[in-house]
Amino acid sequence: MTTIWWVRHGPTHARTMIGWTDLPADLSDTGRLSRLEAFLPDEAVVVSSDLSRAVTTANAIQGERQRLPHLAGLREINFGAWENKSFAEVEAQNAALIRAYWDTPGDIRPPHGESWNDITRRVAGAVDDLMQQGHRQIIAIAHFGVILTQVQRALKVDAYQTFSHRIDNLSVTEVRFENGDWQAGPINRLL
Repeated sequence: MTTIWWVRHGPTHARTMIGWTDLPADLSDTGRLSRLEAFLPDEAVVVSSDLSRAVTTANAIQGERQRLPHLAGLREINFGAWENKSFAEVEAQNAALIRAYWDTPGDIRPPHGESWNDITRRVAGAVDDLMQQGHRQIIAIAHFGVILTQVQRALKVDAYQTFSHRIDNLSVTEVRFENGDWQAGPINRLL
């Protein structure tokens, strides 16, 4: 059995669509970070997205655990031309496209960005590669969309149903792979 403890990075306080934009995390809640470090299994390896908000969050909760190289495959969804824009700004440019993107997630892409299916394939590939390395306990610090792709994988639901789940900053979501099957543990656990 492999267990992945997904941790969403610390908050950025951005009010725009932030995917590959490299904003720093606010890690001022040291009490919460300490509770996270204490809660997560000591024998787990730690890996993060290569975006700084995930890297610095991983640094803050790593403790004595082994650290793996950062993975670009665990980056947030690439919003392309919508990066760092508010929903209202994008809607003013192309209301039909942004509504279709959120209402019927799948193959619809922002200009020069990724679709839901694109990020799902990318993250699944990165996770599968990690599992091929033989790690059985993994703490993965990543992003809202990344974690949701794995919630979808474990729950075996469509993307629209997946979007009903909250993934708060500094929350823990547990996903397991056992006997050839993905399963979800607690989702969005706050400590």
